[in-house]
Amino acid sequence: MLAKQSDGEQKRISGAESLIKSLNDHDVELLFGYPGGAVLPIYDTIFTSSFTNILTRHEQGAAHAAEGYAKVTGKTGVILVTSGPGASNAITGIADAMMDSAPMVVLTGQVGTGAIGTHAFQELDVISMTKAVTKANFQVTQISDLAKTLDKAFKIAQSGRKGPVLVDLPKDVMASMTFEDNQPACSGVDDSELTAEQKNQLNAILAKLKLAKKPLLLFGAGVGASNAGELAAEFAHKWQIPVVSTLLGLGILKNDDPLFLGMGGMHGSYASNMAFQECDFLLNVGSRFDDRLVPNVSKFAPNAEVAHVDVDTNEIDRIVTTQYSVVADAKKALEYLNNAPVEKTSSQSWLKRTQDNKTKHTFHYSKDDNVLKPQEVIEAVGRVTNGEATVVTDVGQHQMWVAQFYPFKHQRQLVTSGGLGTMGFGLPAAIGAKYADPKKDVVLFVGDGGIQMTSEELEVLAAEKLNIKIILLNNRALGMVRQWQDEFYDKRRSQTVFTHQPDFEKLASAYGVAYYELTKNDDLDSKLNKLFEKNEPALIHVSIPELEQVYPMIAPGSANDEMMGLDK
Repeated sequence: MLAKQSDGEQKRISGAESLIKSLNDHDVELLFGYPGGAVLPIYDTIFTSSFTNILTRHEQGAAHAAEGYAKVTGKTGVILVTSGPGASNAITGIADAMMDSAPMVVLTGQVGTGAIGTHAFQELDVISMTKAVTKANFQVTQISDLAKTLDKAFKIAQSGRKGPVLVDLPKDVMASMTFEDNQPACSGVDDSELTAEQKNQLNAILAKLKLAKKPLLLFGAGVGASNAGELAAEFAHKWQIPVVSTLLGLGILKNDDPLFLGMGGMHGSYASNMAFQECDFLLNVGSRFDDRLVPNVSKFAPNAEVAHVDVDTNEIDRIVTTQYSVVADAKKALEYLNNAPVEKTSSQSWLKRTQDNKTKHTFHYSKDDNVLKPQEVIEAVGRVTNGEATVVTDVGQHQMWVAQFYPFKHQRQLVTSGGLGTMGFGLPAAIGAKYADPKKDVVLFVGDGGIQMTSEELEVLAAEKLNIKIILLNNRALGMVRQWQDEFYDKRRSQTVFTHQPDFEKLASAYGVAYYELTKNDDLDSKLNKLFEKNEPALIHVSIPELEQVYPMIAPGSANDEMMGLDK
């Protein structure tokens, strides 16, 4: 335990003890980490102070778990890894968090200050290596700088566009002694009000909105990150404007909301993509107009003036040129917009047009008499969980099928790797999501390729008895890459079809995780209900057709209304 202070005596503590105190001061409940030589002083203090460390089985897993925790809670996820390979193994997860704006503080061990620059054992210049994938990074070379550096790290992680911040901790600094700093931790919350300029910019958007005949709203991850989902739905309904979401914006409006047209972009809905092409005014709140949403900038929203509200000034006009822009937090902007009087709502003809498109081309698939289709399994899970589960996906075809067929109801309900598209993300992220809300059902949809990238984290499910249900959709291929080969490379399936796979039942058994299979002969709802009633981690294996495609699909460089496979 941390040394107790006598009356009138200032307590001396180690750097490691100061670190744990800072974590407590910032209301950090747990961290995800993996020990090593350079962080032994810290792990010794974790032991003596009974601080909660979730031992993942790989440092990349620790980073993805922290992402999952941060994406569900909105709090800052914390990871602790050792120097050298410990730090480099975590970089993929750090980059993933940077792309998806997940707040994280990454604590990396480092060799002693006297050995830095000597190519010592497990030394790595992690500061140089992570400059491009962090909001900021720091190396603490004096114990007197530790507490204030950690304060700064937590504030930066949560300020503006959220993201990862790395703090590099030399071993001798963690072992050295200092007097306890009793200053309260600084807040990472930005309480500043909108400026007069921001209000004027929002007023200009409102003025344009009143004149628009075919307005459209686009909601992205920034809405969920600022906890503004209810405000976004309120704004859409007050003005009666149809809504498109990004992948990471799913759940901001309920899936069955009549104004919700679905996810837009490469594998988005017909109604969403047609609305982009037909609208005359597009208001984007919290989306960065990435290439999966906008495959061809020159052909995007050709008839529309575009307004963009984003907390990151670097995203304004980066991809799509806008006529109206506001650099502001989504929650504050939507609060202001909702306080304005509604002078004109969308015309009934525009609403009917978007609804007709929604009805005309729903997400659909053809059932097979002999084998389960992935879409019908996802729909069944949606029914069994009443659309309320925390849904985690890995990356690939299953990710898009989940986006299309799971009935999302809440912001931050979908935990997935959006920007970086990291295979192997799913399993460790599900662990973080479960710790974020232990009472909630957590369902992981994963492919046979992705699960093999981080399957060692099954050990965490077993050791910690985490009730996570894994739906393994096995098409014996790297499905999405194979689909691209079929569509654009004349079906030359180079290195994308697995001629050999592990025995997934034995893999689950080796880790002590329950194993089940779903087949065409099963009553899906009945069997899934029974499985979900069991308070245990489970790997649920589903064999699906090898050549099932994700449709609709927009080829790279095509316009949003040039969708392939609408009738397949």
